[in-house]
Amino acid sequence: MSSVTVMGLGPMGQAMTRTLRRAGTRVRAWNRSVEKAYAMREFGAIPAESRAEAVDASAVIVVSLTHYAAMYDVLEPVADRLAGKTIVNLSSDSPEVTRAAGAWIRERGGRFLAGGVMADPAGVGGAEATVFYSGSRAAFDACVDLLRPLGRPEYLGANEGTAQLYYQAVLSMFLPGLLAFEQALAMIAGSGESIERFAPHARRAMAGMPDSYLALAAMAAEGGWRDTAHLRMMAAGAHHALDTATAAGVDATLAAAVASYWDRALAAGDRAGEPVSTYQILRGEHPNAARAANGSSASAS
Repeated sequence: MSSVTVMGLGPMGQAMTRTLRRAGTRVRAWNRSVEKAYAMREFGAIPAESRAEAVDASAVIVVSLTHYAAMYDVLEPVADRLAGKTIVNLSSDSPEVTRAAGAWIRERGGRFLAGGVMADPAGVGGAEATVFYSGSRAAFDACVDLLRPLGRPEYLGANEGTAQLYYQAVLSMFLPGLLAFEQALAMIAGSGESIERFAPHARRAMAGMPDSYLALAAMAAEGGWRDTAHLRMMAAGAHHALDTATAAGVDATLAAAVASYWDRALAAGDRAGEPVSTYQILRGEHPNAARAANGSSASAS
């Protein structure tokens, strides 16, 4: 039977522990609040009474914490025990912080693999779960079968920050999308309509988005959608949505921010004498984008 230590038993760590146990893996479970480790006995995990016991128990240590700063808090007291260990950090942080953590682990004789779990706790180990990995190829090859039960493994290369780059990029789609949907619900409710009646229409409207994402990605590779008529249409639509949100009494901060990107693209295009895409504004790559942004801010004030 293969074995692993899981350090950090919040909702994700607990889900990982249960999933690994279902796969027949021997799991040593550790948490600062030892009661959470004892609770994992129900699923066949062995609680570790100390950090040292947790690290010594397995060659592979999965870390599941809120951020990488917590990793240092957890592992620094047992840093002299990390030599020969593979640390798989499935916590969330920036690519730069992740690369620094990889260097810290290597300086102490360990191998480092960074990961980003594209699932909520209930989805860990499910058919749709994917886990991005980057870092030591040797570490990935040695651990991939052990880690596979958590989700479909996607190795993204030796640069330790890449898994977190992909993870945070997906979050940058997901989190604003959640807020945008809640804004839409607030607009409906604020206008006296039924959220329940609206919800199926929202679902149908979003059904084609995966294909739209692929089309937008292809356009972005060529600099984005630089058609002035399209940009003007999108800007008008964004302002109509903003006006509707405002009239419904909804906090329109998000709607105003969205509209501002099309406004800035149009302003930058006017300055440049050629269309400028919203993608170019987001990249900060167009020479007129900064001036357009400053002009928009000045006019807004």
